[in-house]
Amino acid sequence: MDQEDRIALFLDYENLALGAREHLGGMAFDLRPIADALAERGRVVVRRAYADWSYFDEDRRMLTRSHVELIEMPQRMGASRKNAADIKMAVDAVELAFERAYVSTFVICTGDSDFTPLVHKLRELNKRVIGVGVEKSTSALLPPACDEFLYYDRLEGVDVPPARAKRSRPARLPSPEPQPVEQEPEPQPTVEEPVRDVDTLSVLVAQTVAGLQGSSGGEVTASTLKRTLLRKDPTFSESDYGFRTFGELLRHLAAQRVIELAEGPAKGDPEVSLPEHGDQEVAFALVRSVVQDLAGADGAVALSGLKNQLRRVRPDFSEKKLGYRGFLQFCKAAATSGAVRLEWNADADDYLLTTPTT
Repeated sequence: MDQEDRIALFLDYENLALGAREHLGGMAFDLRPIADALAERGRVVVRRAYADWSYFDEDRRMLTRSHVELIEMPQRMGASRKNAADIKMAVDAVELAFERAYVSTFVICTGDSDFTPLVHKLRELNKRVIGVGVEKSTSALLPPACDEFLYYDRLEGVDVPPARAKRSRPARLPSPEPQPVEQEPEPQPTVEEPVRDVDTLSVLVAQTVAGLQGSSGGEVTASTLKRTLLRKDPTFSESDYGFRTFGELLRHLAAQRVIELAEGPAKGDPEVSLPEHGDQEVAFALVRSVVQDLAGADGAVALSGLKNQLRRVRPDFSEKKLGYRGFLQFCKAAATSGAVRLEWNADADDYLLTTPTT
């Protein structure tokens, strides 16, 4: 148990409940999906929810069954209930960070950007911060501040009801003929967010692995890669791309030759690397072939426009899938391997590529 993260859960309940009702088809907020997601990340030792509970009588029972401590923030005449709840929750979180050193992770459930300074302060105190909020009611400022951000509507177990088309009332016409009864439109199925582009993910993973290999000079494990992806995009989740686990995602990318997997230092945490051969050698051979075909009288081809020529031969070509941040970096690697020569030409104001003579 000493290896587990200790988690403190703080809920800005009014923000969550109203966000769910307004943006998720009127559904009631349910804590269970959040509790299940946190159970996969560690042991929740503190659960507190802040609201004026006279507005959420039914919700109190649900939270009490989940052993959540209800912090009452009664509405006072001439005072802002929202600001009072925000301040109380922020003070309690910082106080807990100082008093309970064993609490390693704070989960701030809100979409309110007013909590961004709290997130920064907790991270400054060496605490991991996970945010949770309803996507459409979450400020764009909050997710990037967190170590990880979970959108409530995307959590397993949250079934957003289908959006119903509004029923229009037929106008009365001064006609003796009976009016046809307007049929209520059938409920439209929920418009699900389209699965994100796996090719875009391939580029992100390849570039991240290349960057980790370059900065650390050592092995890159799957857990290190996942943490780095979350630092780049705290809302990252493999489920958005149609994968159940991060390991399943890595195996798919390995099958596509984007990465290679090998046994890592710990079971279930494989080493991730970029292919040393295969697609990279094919890409170098491709650029050499295209340069040979396009070479003019002087035997040189300008760098500008060359990428488009490569794609005419191989439409799926992308240097980013090979871990290169730009086409120039890829061409420099091809030159280092001996596939082509690359030199700056001041007259052409461009790099020129030639094929080495044997």
